[in-house]
Amino acid sequence: MPADNGWFFVRNGETTGPVNLHDLITQLDSANGQNTLVYGPGQNDWTEARHVAALASTLTQHSQPPTPPKRRVADEIDYEIHGQDMQFVEITLDPNEVVIAEAGAMMYMTDGIRMRTVFGDASKETGFLGKLAAAGKRMITGESLFLTTFGAEGTRREQVAFGAPYPGQIIPMHIDELGGEIICQKDSFLCAARGIEIGIAFQKKIGAALFGGEGFIMQRIKGDGVAFVHAGGAIRKCELDAGQTLRLDTGCLVAIQPTVKYDIQRAGGIKTMMFGGEGIFLATLTGPGTVWMQSLPFSRLAGRIAGQFARGKGEGSILGGV
Repeated sequence: MPADNGWFFVRNGETTGPVNLHDLITQLDSANGQNTLVYGPGQNDWTEARHVAALASTLTQHSQPPTPPKRRVADEIDYEIHGQDMQFVEITLDPNEVVIAEAGAMMYMTDGIRMRTVFGDASKETGFLGKLAAAGKRMITGESLFLTTFGAEGTRREQVAFGAPYPGQIIPMHIDELGGEIICQKDSFLCAARGIEIGIAFQKKIGAALFGGEGFIMQRIKGDGVAFVHAGGAIRKCELDAGQTLRLDTGCLVAIQPTVKYDIQRAGGIKTMMFGGEGIFLATLTGPGTVWMQSLPFSRLAGRIAGQFARGKGEGSILGGV
């Protein structure tokens, strides 16, 4: 008898065999038989199938059903970013798809888009208390109590566009590819696919909260779709390895993954802190994780403009340099 055909197994107290290896695997798979006693070529005694080298890998492959794919929550939207310094993002929606955005961010929309104002969290249906809590979180982060939704309610694809509030870049954040969550500065959110949740993230260290530039509260963006974040100037994306530390101006931080540790440290000695022009504290970010930085924080831009008005310097003035 060929070795491949000399297999026996015990089921319900009865011995069955001889059978070939293929038929044995079929019989064991049909009963999820990893614990079934088998005997065959190379075996000195009856052994559970999962401990037999000729069966273990095959049984693991066949007897365990594949994990079903996780149901996607957020709408899968198509988008295109236009422009260089003053960008806008054009989003194409299939019928019944929806995008959420900050109030006042819309640039244009086609005729089939229906616009609604939502109080609280537009990512899920909640009762009044849930909406009130979500609206309160938004107010704490300095955003409006309301979000605006734009939905394609016809039978064809529609477009809606959102413009950047000041010079800079729009960053598409595929949250599902970033671990399902990012933490960003509180005024950076522009728009997102329906199903993205916009919440708050508290700084755990009081020093980072008081002197970290972004304050005690930042925005937490969660979900499995795409969100769009805006930042000033040019954007630098940096991947930090475990234990790797990056120091930067506190206002230049745009977003981090939750795995990145955020803290602050003094910019240097007293002389450097007082007269160095780079502020008293620097942000320290320790990996692993991804960090996004901006070259022109809005506070820096606003300060330069306000300084010009305060000095009253006119273009072409003879006394302008005095």
